[in-house]
Amino acid sequence: MPGHRTKGFCASAVALALCALAAGCGGSGESVGGGKAVLRYTWWGNPDRAERTEKAVALFEKQHPDISVQTSFSGYDAYKQKLAVQASGGDAPDVMQLDYRQIDQYASGGVLLDLAKQKTVLRTAEIDSGLLATGRVDGVQYAIPQGRGTETVVYDVKTWKDSGVPLPRAGWTWSQWAASVRELADKAGKPGATDPGQSEDAFEVWLRGRGKALYTRSGELGFTADDLARWWTFTDGLRREGAVSPAEQTTQLDGSVENTPLGRGKAVSDTNWDAPSSGYLAIVPTGIALAPMPSGSDGTPGQYFKPSMFLGVSAHTGHAKEAAQLVDFLLNDPGAAKILGATRGIPVNETIRTDTAPLLKDFDKTVADYQASLEGKLKDPPQAPPSGDNALQTTFQRDYDQVSYERMTPREAAENYVTEAKAELRS
Repeated sequence: MPGHRTKGFCASAVALALCALAAGCGGSGESVGGGKAVLRYTWWGNPDRAERTEKAVALFEKQHPDISVQTSFSGYDAYKQKLAVQASGGDAPDVMQLDYRQIDQYASGGVLLDLAKQKTVLRTAEIDSGLLATGRVDGVQYAIPQGRGTETVVYDVKTWKDSGVPLPRAGWTWSQWAASVRELADKAGKPGATDPGQSEDAFEVWLRGRGKALYTRSGELGFTADDLARWWTFTDGLRREGAVSPAEQTTQLDGSVENTPLGRGKAVSDTNWDAPSSGYLAIVPTGIALAPMPSGSDGTPGQYFKPSMFLGVSAHTGHAKEAAQLVDFLLNDPGAAKILGATRGIPVNETIRTDTAPLLKDFDKTVADYQASLEGKLKDPPQAPPSGDNALQTTFQRDYDQVSYERMTPREAAENYVTEAKAELRS
């Protein structure tokens, strides 16, 4: 994809030059008195994740008295903005938490270190090879997955059971899912599901079940306007029947569970990622359960284990070995695993995942059991999406809004999306 690889980082050299002239502008990986290496480690998350992380870092410092770790965290949006500023100025933290959709941009922009060069201290043998590959760009390992999640059909257990409709089961197809939500709408008196037409994630699962992909390995679209028109025709038909949520509800989706039709008591089920589905516990008092995503008509699974987040090291760190040691500790140390639990998703280290599973409680255990039920049944995850996918998620939802409000046909919206997507991925 010519052109996109250095987008957003062309000012790095200028920023670094200015930084060198400015008073008090410190770089990554400084040292303090006595030669102790100082690492900056940043992440996004809530206070619980922060508290656990601070305890894990304290254990790391105890085991590595020659290393001091300065930590900071914030909410996701603020974190993403701050990291972008730091990265563009050549001042990224030594160790940073990364989202799936940041890897291509930061790796291609020269922000991230090739972690294969630190393989003597950074162990990856206990991580599934397919999952590990999601942190590679052009064959180089720029990031390591820290936790894993997968999509799910999350549903109101009591309402579904009371309807008499058979509960979701492993291996069900999209046609069987559609039949269930139609029957739920008829018997429960409200849509059987949130309309999945607006979700790029759900579309990807559907595509993969048909043997296709959202993106090719070279970062281009892996599907045609015909594919997208078929998906939107399918979901729009269910909306017109009242089987899934109407446009007025679907367009209120903002990423929070509170504003989903299921969260507002206006639908029986939703498609979401497994760990974030914990938010439904407080607003669906009768209880929720997790079921596998529907498969292709021949049983091909479309869902996959996706890294919930990654760890990367700055290409400009002055302490590459020490930074890699911190990453290794967070991924592979049993003591760290006991402290962190499932706060970043189910652990990717297979031995640690097995050892910590009995220690998990409440919804963490629900997620672990759900993932265990899928072990060995899913195909390898795709590589990290191209950086343009950030903008395209919004475009995808916007174009489907035109379908759900009946301002465009599925075919018109699909052709519009594909045209815009190709232009975005070329930029």
